[in-house]
Amino acid sequence: MLKAQSRGVVKRAQVLVTAVIAALVIGAVVVLVLRSLHAAALDRDAVLHATQYVTTAIPKTNSAGLPVTLPGTLLGVTEATVYARSSGYIVRWSKDIGASVKRGDLLAEVTAPEIDQQLFQAEATRAQTAASESLAKSTADRWTSLRAKDAVTQQDLDERLSAYRQAEADLKAAEANVSRLRSLQGFNRIVAPFDGVVTQRNIDVGDLVQGGNSGTGKALFEVAQVDPLRLYVYVPQAYAHQIAVGDTVSVTLAERGGETYRGSIARTARAIDVVTRTMQVEIRVPNPKGELIAGSYVQVLLPIKGDNSGMVVPTNALLFRPSGIYVAVVDQSAHVRLALVKLGTDFGTEVEVLGGLAPEARFIVNPSDSLADGDVVTLAAPAPTPVAASRS
Repeated sequence: MLKAQSRGVVKRAQVLVTAVIAALVIGAVVVLVLRSLHAAALDRDAVLHATQYVTTAIPKTNSAGLPVTLPGTLLGVTEATVYARSSGYIVRWSKDIGASVKRGDLLAEVTAPEIDQQLFQAEATRAQTAASESLAKSTADRWTSLRAKDAVTQQDLDERLSAYRQAEADLKAAEANVSRLRSLQGFNRIVAPFDGVVTQRNIDVGDLVQGGNSGTGKALFEVAQVDPLRLYVYVPQAYAHQIAVGDTVSVTLAERGGETYRGSIARTARAIDVVTRTMQVEIRVPNPKGELIAGSYVQVLLPIKGDNSGMVVPTNALLFRPSGIYVAVVDQSAHVRLALVKLGTDFGTEVEVLGGLAPEARFIVNPSDSLADGDVVTLAAPAPTPVAASRS
């Protein structure tokens, strides 16, 4: 009986041991399989992260030239600030902002009672002076006749002639004063100095205005001729020698993306400013439909002629290293080659590079700073190029 119980205990122990060993074996197999799967995933992640995706482009030749973009502000080809010539009160105004005017059109009218009274007084003074001049003339004529008969002395005649000349001069002075006051009275009508558009009105009925442009807030109107418009740009010295009167330029506005307006160079300063090292250039932009607004901020594209001496790449294609400036080129086997270049003309967002870059080479745009010679890269699909509209 005891032997049978012992054999049962032994069998149960053997079964338990077998179960434990089987569990350990299964656990080991599971661990090995998981480790294998994790290792494969790590390998795939490593390969994925090691892949460098780059965007490439082909350099442009400098033979046709590239535009240089400069900022500018549109102005009326002629602009004037209209002031009052005589002091007084505004009786009425007839043109408001945005109104088209012709030369001589009435803008406003001023009443100046002081000038009216001064004119009346001057006319009375002229009448008195005219009477005195007439008496002096007749007196001089009589004394001339008496002198011919030797009835008076030459000194007496000279005194009468001098009095006549003085009266004559007084009359001319009185007439000049009357003419001056009449001219001032005519300035009570504020008129447009040329054909254009009223851009500002700073007065209202009843306002007191002072003659002249002294002090602040004395301007009555602003008038501008808006067809054509003009603008000034300041061309760096490096491009000044390529600017010529009559050259066509392109004008763009940020708020009108895709639209281009044509203008032409009207004149240049023909001198470099010693402080800024730039040359002032005036550009005329036709505006027959009034689409452009005076005062607008614009970008001006000046055509710069090329010389075939180098290739042109974006500035974000350059790699600056201690040993020099490089452009990363991708060969047929997708290997990177760092080409040592020298910088030529700077066109703003693009730059001319000299040496080391072939016309058919594909360079990397926005290369990583860690990019090294011999790296393997994968080419990304290029982005579509937008098409800009043009308006002359």
